[in-house]
Amino acid sequence: MAIAYLSLGSNKGNRMQLIEQAVSFLDLSEDIKVIRVSALYETEPWGVKEQNWFLNSAVEIKTKLSAQDLLFKCSNIEKALGRNRRNEQRWGERTLDIDIIFYNSDVINTDVLTIPHKQMHKRAFVLVPLLELIPDFVHPVLNKTISEIYDDLDDVEDVYLYGTRKTHD
Repeated sequence: MAIAYLSLGSNKGNRMQLIEQAVSFLDLSEDIKVIRVSALYETEPWGVKEQNWFLNSAVEIKTKLSAQDLLFKCSNIEKALGRNRRNEQRWGERTLDIDIIFYNSDVINTDVLTIPHKQMHKRAFVLVPLLELIPDFVHPVLNKTISEIYDDLDDVEDVYLYGTRKTHD
């Protein structure tokens, strides 16, 4: 059994419901057991700024699946919940995005899969939910904890515990 950490995000449609459904789909799989789920965080878009804000969460799972098969399972869940990658702008709006951030402490580099996720150390929307679950986990390539990686961020996008963001009219 492997322990994996996933980052879930949505900024199109009913964001909270889509993330909750994705977590349920993961947990209903016979090869995956959801262990812990972080709170939901409302986050400023990264990459393409002119779009709806995201809801993001991190999920800890135990799985019998290989990393490659887990990627396939996550991709199928995205599709089942309305994601169509062919019609998306890179870093643009999406109904659901599921990224594998860590798979044990494995380092995987293939044409279709890179673990640890190659951009995670630059993204507060990934790091903040992970801080809740695994602040002392050591990134197997950077050899820093999640807390240390977060502290090293240069350009921190806004991340709010969902429901706490102040809006101005």
